[in-house]
This record gives sequence, structure tokens and C-alpha cells, in this order.
Amino acid sequence: MARKRYLTKSRFKLVTECPTKLFYTKKKEYADQKLDDAFLLALADGGFQVGELAKLYFPGGHDIKSLDYETSLAETNALLALDQVIIYEAAIATENLFIRADILVKDGDHLFLYEVKSKSYDGSGGTSFTNKNGTISASWKSYLYDVAFQKYVIKEAFPLFTVSAHLMMADTSSFCPTDGLNQKFRLVTDKNGRKSIEVSASLKPEDLSSPILIKVNVDDLCSKIYEGLDGEQGLGLRFVDRVTFFADHYAADSKIVSPISSVCATCEFTTTEEDAKQGLVSGKKECWKERLGWGEEDFASLTVLDIWNFRNKDKLIQANKIKLSDVSEFEIDPKEDDRPGISASQRQWMQVHKSKTHDRSIWLDKTNLRREINSWTFPLHFIDFETSMAAIPFNRGRRPYEGIAFQFSHHSVQRDGTIAHVGQFLNATPGVFPNYEFVRELKAQLERDNGSIFRYSNHENTYLNMIYRQLQSDKDTVADYAELCSFIKSITTSVKHSDEQWDGKRTMVDMWEMVKRYYYDPATNGSNSIKQVLPAILNSSDFLKAKYSKPIYGAKGGIPSLNFKDWQWLTIKDGKVIDPYKTLPKMFSDISDKDMRLLSSDDELRDGGAALTAYGRMQFEEMSDYEREEIRKALLKYCELDTMAMVMLYEGWKDLLGNA
Repeated sequence: MARKRYLTKSRFKLVTECPTKLFYTKKKEYADQKLDDAFLLALADGGFQVGELAKLYFPGGHDIKSLDYETSLAETNALLALDQVIIYEAAIATENLFIRADILVKDGDHLFLYEVKSKSYDGSGGTSFTNKNGTISASWKSYLYDVAFQKYVIKEAFPLFTVSAHLMMADTSSFCPTDGLNQKFRLVTDKNGRKSIEVSASLKPEDLSSPILIKVNVDDLCSKIYEGLDGEQGLGLRFVDRVTFFADHYAADSKIVSPISSVCATCEFTTTEEDAKQGLVSGKKECWKERLGWGEEDFASLTVLDIWNFRNKDKLIQANKIKLSDVSEFEIDPKEDDRPGISASQRQWMQVHKSKTHDRSIWLDKTNLRREINSWTFPLHFIDFETSMAAIPFNRGRRPYEGIAFQFSHHSVQRDGTIAHVGQFLNATPGVFPNYEFVRELKAQLERDNGSIFRYSNHENTYLNMIYRQLQSDKDTVADYAELCSFIKSITTSVKHSDEQWDGKRTMVDMWEMVKRYYYDPATNGSNSIKQVLPAILNSSDFLKAKYSKPIYGAKGGIPSLNFKDWQWLTIKDGKVIDPYKTLPKMFSDISDKDMRLLSSDDELRDGGAALTAYGRMQFEEMSDYEREEIRKALLKYCELDTMAMVMLYEGWKDLLGNA
């Protein structure tokens, strides 16, 4: 007998992103660029412990562990026959809809639904679910639609009960009541390789005495969604009708045709070269072929989805201007601004124009780039941070999702061009809050001279501002807080909404901003990520190719390194440089190549990746000393390459300017 095709809450979340995805999901013939390992995904977003902690705030519950639809439904219904009961992962179905509710509490004829999310919420009143016009904020849409869907299914399944719906989230206005709470939730693997969360037997009542998760009633927002007042009018149908429409199509395994839009840029149903070799199908290509009548050759062209930071992609798509060759200067409307280099709109038009004219040449604002370089003070210091956020704080008095700076790398360049990897820091000891020791070590390494300091993107500046605020709060317990705060202010600029404003005399130079203003290589396809810029500059500079095709890194008489020996950064295959990041040892030995690739595909905003996942594993996973040491060594190498990439970019620019 065929298994019933239910529209579940995960499938409903998918369909709210794009209805067509419902047809592709979990089909073996379609490639799917999402992490296969759910625990790695949970580690990457920092909240894998939240679900288990939430249960502890509802003690005495019954856990529905069966994954079988019918068994889990029968177990849930038996428990709901009781007058009062708490159920974890309650299974509820009606027609062809099925949900697993994180926490369901029955009290007489009333049901309380608690959907647990790893998202942060300011319980002091600083968070709003809606825009000024009353519609639901885009950042909250998926969470609220999720809980609205669950509430609808429960009401349909149990029409004689009243139902109230809540989101349960980490409250950033709360303080952790004890030290070591986050270490009492461990990721364990059984003999069959299955992973789960294990709560320590050492958990005490005081650990739960001051909740760090908050319950927020969202019944009004659910009603807004049901009544069509949320600003979403998908398919021109009311919410209830959309649910029925989606469920019927999923049950019949029938594809819902969706319009081409900017959402396609993040479609996971695309193929890599390796996927194509294995015969996997691209759902995105299938959609575009059906909707646009494209042939395989059309996909060789760049499209409006590739335009960097362009907000009118949907407008162009609706005007049937899909390929960059169809886009005119009028539609980009490039304008100058009052800063050196090119503006964002000028850069967008440059990207489009070079694509239209098949111009693969590099653009460099030599005048402004040379002026910038000539203003720097030697020795130059290139730094990169690795950071994380934990839903459950490390220490008493810390808030959920306070940032953690656990690693940095530091390269220097002397006036004569001498390069060295001169410093690093890594503290991944389980349960240790590393931020203040991190700043102490950074200060010790940078205060020896007045050389210019470089970062890539605003990430480092943002985190140092955050640590500054932490120090201000903890000044009574941190003996050297004044010196650390003074150092932070000297190398940073205050963030926009800070009560205290400053611009440090030695504030870090942002190479990411320099890339955006002074440098464009069509080989990056519009991306400014260091992961795209590095291969581009290596391929365009004969100087870099000649220098780094030799094993001089970490070699005697070569470039000193703290983690590499006799290393050759560049290998050339078929006339192209192999991305140096792909030559590094695998961060983890026990995950698929696909998951490692996805974790390593960092973006410009630095909001995730292999490093923070590795840190999460070292914090919360049971592993041998050998495994821990291997991950530690890999982390050091990855971070070292991040700062070496910045050095190579600097050298590449010097080469392009004719000063190498």
C-alpha cells in the first residue's frame, strides 16, 4: 500500500518559498543543494539545543518518538484522551495534512500549541512581527506561516477544542541563571550512527530557574494570515484555500507552475558539475525551460539574477528581460555618488555592459586605488575573525545569542614586501567564553607598531563593537576592561545605533569596500566574496601565478607560516588556477563532500559556514581527543588562508598597478 502523501509543516514551509518546489522535494532524480545532515544545519544556525531546553520548561511530557505516520497519530490520540497532558512532537492529521507539534499542552477542552524556533526575540519589547502598515515583516513570515499552518491543522482535526498558538524563542533580554548550562546538552551518536541530543543528568533546578526562552502568543497574527490581512496574496487565494490547493497538488504529485522571479536565485534544486555527471536533474532549469521556452544553450548566459545587489530584478523579469544581454543602461540607471571610485549602480551597469559586450577585461580605478595604498602605514596587518552565537549562553549573566569570537588569523607585510603569518588565536575549549582573551591577544599582536590594519567586510568591526559593549557591562569583573575598550575604539568605527560614537585613529581598512569601489573582474560574476575574488585575482596576475606555484609557503627561506610547511598555494589545471580553498584538508572526515562544500560556500555577509560548524561540534559533540585535534588543526589552516587571501589580493593589486 502506497504511503499517504501528506502536506507536512516542512513541506508547507517549502511551498511558501515557491510552490513549484513541492514537486521536486525528496525526489531522488532532482539535485538538492541543502545540507543532508540536519544536525550540521542546526549547528550552523546556532540553535540545536533550543528544542530540548524548551521541553524542560514543560516537565512531565510524553515524547512521541515514532516516525511512522499511523503509529505516531495513534499514540498522540491516546494521550489526548486524557484531561490534562503535555506532548512533545505530537502527531496530528486531517484529510491530507499532517504536522508534528513541538510542544502541545492539553488543559480540558483547550489546546496550547508551542512552536519552538531558534530565532532570537527581544522580550523587553524591541521586536515587532509587523511592518508599519500592519503587514507581516518578511523576516518573520516563514515562522508565522509555520505556526498558523499548525494551528489550522489542529483546529480542523479537533473542532470541539479551542486552540492558542505560540512561538517559543530565545529571549535576548534574559540572562542565563547558571554557568555551564549549554554544556548540559550534548550531541551524541549511537552505534548505528544516529545522532541525537542528550541532556546531562547533572542538570539542576537552578539551571531552569530563570527561563531564557520566551513564549509569545501569536493568535492575532494567525488571524491576520487567515483573513488575508498579512500582505500576502499568493495565487489570489485565501490562506485556507491555498493550503487545500497545495495539499491536493502534493497528494496527486502534480506540479504547481510558479512564475519566474528573483526567488529563483536561491533555489536549491540546481545541479553542480558533479550532480550533472551523476545524471541528476535541475528543477530550476526544468522550470525555466517550461516557462521561458529556453534550450540548454540559453543557460550559458548570465541573467538578471546575477546582477550584484540589484533590487529591481523582478521588474526586469516581468518585462521579459531575463538575460543580461536584454538589459539596457536606462534600466540600471547608473548614477555617481560623492565617494571615490564607482557607485553601486555604476558597478551594476559595468557588470551588465561587460557581459553584453563579452568584455572579460579587469577594471581597476588606478588613481584612487594607488592613492589609498599610498596612505597606508607599514607594516600592514591583515586579520580575519571566526565567530559564532550560542542560543544557550556559556556563562551565568550572559544573554542568548551573544556573539562569540573564538578565532583570528594575522598576516603582516613589511615595506620591502616581506610576508609572514605572525599570529593567531583559537579557543574552542568547551564551555569557555573566549571574547576577552581574544581581544587581549589581538591587542598584544597589533599594539607593537602603528601599521595599517585590514579586514574583509564589516564583520570584524561589528564584533569588536559588540565585545566593547560586553566589556562595558562587565567592567566590574574585568580588571583590564579600560585598556581593552581603549584598544577596540582605536581600531574600529562605532556602529550606527551605538549610544557612543567614535572613529578610531587606526580604524581598520575594509578591503571588501575597496573591491566594490575600485576593482571589478568579470570572472567573479558580480560577487565580492573573498571566495570568488581570490581565484579571479590569481588567474589574472602572472606575478601571483609565478610566485605561489612554488612550495615557498612555510618553507625555509620562504614565507613563515604557523600551520603549513613547504606548501604550494597554486596548482594550474587546464589553464586555470585551482581555488586554494579546495586544496585544504577536509574539515571533517565524517560528512559528505556535498555537505562540506555547502558549509564552505561562504558569502559576503559571513553569516555561517564550516568554521562555526566546526566550533559547534567541538563545543557540543562527544568526540575523541584525536578528532578534536584534527578539527583544531583544520580550523587554523582555514583561517590562515582567509588572511593570506587578503595578502594575495593586495599583491595582485600592486601587480596590476605596475608596482610589484
